[in-house]
Amino acid sequence: MKAQAAGNDFLILEETAAMGRHAQLARTLCARHTGVGADGIEFLERRGDETFFLRLFNADGGEAELSGNGTRCVAAWLAESEGLLEVALGTHGGMRKCRVIVKEKETPWWIETGMGVPRVMPRTIEIAGVAGPIEGLMVNMGNPHFVVFPEREDFGSHGMSWQELGAKIAVDPVFKFGTNVEFVRVLKKDEIAFRIYERGCGPTTSSGTGTCASAAAAIVMRGAARKLGVVAEGGAQEVVWPETTAEMLLIGPAKIVCTGEARVDL
Repeated sequence: MKAQAAGNDFLILEETAAMGRHAQLARTLCARHTGVGADGIEFLERRGDETFFLRLFNADGGEAELSGNGTRCVAAWLAESEGLLEVALGTHGGMRKCRVIVKEKETPWWIETGMGVPRVMPRTIEIAGVAGPIEGLMVNMGNPHFVVFPEREDFGSHGMSWQELGAKIAVDPVFKFGTNVEFVRVLKKDEIAFRIYERGCGPTTSSGTGTCASAAAAIVMRGAARKLGVVAEGGAQEVVWPETTAEMLLIGPAKIVCTGEARVDL
């Protein structure tokens, strides 16, 4: 099954189909020109106690802790295929509880997801090949993020495009396991925009955890409202963070693209 959330697209496979080939399947099926095409694969495990667990493998074959948008895509699929309007999905980044808000004919599912409590820490880094220090924030959403507030309207910084700078930061040794990188601009008290260079994927149109990390950084460092519209290239989502010690809620769309059978030669 393929689904997308604000243009961030995922394949969903039953864990039983993986047969230990998770990384190979991700690289093969996520290829844009020779495979189905996706940012990653969510492998859905149905456990004996009737709970669910997700393993996320990015397009490069690397395993990540979780994806907010990918988790929401799985929740949409379980709602559409099995009528589950509330579901708890285990991930390596923690449990994520999803609740369907609305589904109208031929429109995306709108789903609210509990995203855990963000952990935000200011950090200045220096990257080889980049002029001067880069001031930002490390944000843990169950997976790692580094958030930068660029001056330029095109989200560029340090004499580079956001794509170029993001590519350097994402794999720099200062981040032991790599990091997702967000470039955030505060548009209004209650609205921000961001671009993301995603670890293991590169530039993507959106990200659920990236949306939350961007919002948390803007709230902590720029005094943004605790109920925020967050706009990415793939569209807008809404974040609600009642207080610093509370769980952050992410509200956004997810749409089933297709179901089918893929032929793979591994």
